[in-house]
Amino acid sequence: MTVTPHLASDSAACCWIPLFALRCETARRPELASLPLALLAPDDTRRLWQVAPLARRAGVKPGMTVSQAIGLCPALKLCEPDPVHYDEQFARLVAALVTVSPVVEPVELGRAYVGTDGLERLYGSPQQIVKEIQMRSAECGMRNFSEGSFAPRASLIHSAFRIPHSALRVGWGRGKFVSWVAATRAKPGEAVIVPVGGEAKFLASQRLAVLPLDPDTHRRLLQLGVKTLGALVALPEEAVVSQFGRAGRRLWRLAAGLVSEPVVGRVVPEPIVAALTFFTPVGDRDLLAHALDKLVDRALGDPRRSGWRVQVVRVHAELEHGASWLVAATLKDPAATRERIAAPLKTQLERSPPAGAVERLVVEFTAFAPGTAELQLFARDAGAAARAGRRRALQSAAREIALRIRRPMLYHVIEVQPWSRLPERRYALIDFEP
Repeated sequence: MTVTPHLASDSAACCWIPLFALRCETARRPELASLPLALLAPDDTRRLWQVAPLARRAGVKPGMTVSQAIGLCPALKLCEPDPVHYDEQFARLVAALVTVSPVVEPVELGRAYVGTDGLERLYGSPQQIVKEIQMRSAECGMRNFSEGSFAPRASLIHSAFRIPHSALRVGWGRGKFVSWVAATRAKPGEAVIVPVGGEAKFLASQRLAVLPLDPDTHRRLLQLGVKTLGALVALPEEAVVSQFGRAGRRLWRLAAGLVSEPVVGRVVPEPIVAALTFFTPVGDRDLLAHALDKLVDRALGDPRRSGWRVQVVRVHAELEHGASWLVAATLKDPAATRERIAAPLKTQLERSPPAGAVERLVVEFTAFAPGTAELQLFARDAGAAARAGRRRALQSAAREIALRIRRPMLYHVIEVQPWSRLPERRYALIDFEP
């Protein structure tokens, strides 16, 4: 396994298929398309995850409990989630996008960015690039969402559902944020193209909710009468920074079209996979946790992992009656020990166990980090690592305070004349510089 340089692109096309998982279900079971349908959440089957438009019209919303939803819509059809299948279908879409550009960045199920720098030499104008993306996506080996017929999972390798032009929305612009907002404004099956230099004009009329806001910041901005990005940009940048700190500066610059976050493509490393098939389906959590430990150990022992730490790990299970269960974890600090890798997976196993007995359990290491890090070079024990982490947090907080107040407010006490009888002479205050 070798280090591969990252690929980046300033111009971006955002490809978005809303309710992707729900569309996967109606693709393999077309009879569900005409019903008020809702998918149960993979991590909590007592709540809804994705809700079809027919059910929304009856007042059903994502996040509702099953009892609340059925009370509003007695005819609601509930569907068990099959996250492994959704992941497989999304991987097909990403593979189709890679045939257009080598710079592809998946973000979430049903949404991915395509870097388009240099593609004008192959395809022409942005309109022609978008047309190529739509055509390749529609030809990625998937049947129509509304016209496909049911096929067992084994046959999906050769025949899955097509993505119709009525499902895919595409936005093109400079940077990921502009292209994402453009995609949300595109009609189903169409595209919105934001010309270079026209970002500020396009964004000015957009609602505040398109920004990556936490609920508290959103509420405070609405209380200030800020409802659009244009209204936010009309405020002085420094005034927004003084209220919201570094996050406020980023939000203001996003709204003004001054931030162009590039699409970052990475050559996908060859994943390390360890699998275990049970002769008798297993439903006991302790047995599953034990099997999980064994699989993590087996994957860690793969020679390809030598010199690398694990950053992203997934575990999925094939259940009785064709259902599935999927959990993924991104480790904040990449690890190479079973305890640290398996811990988040076991937590998810306890919180949201599989809905049925497990026939096959699979662990995958899908992303890696180099085997040494700056912190490891100097931190000889866990205490030193913890102190280093606290210092980084202190430095970050100090920079945030200086950014908001624009003058030093933090001081460091140093010993000057420890022999003096006067306390004022023993110590002195100096500016704290992170």
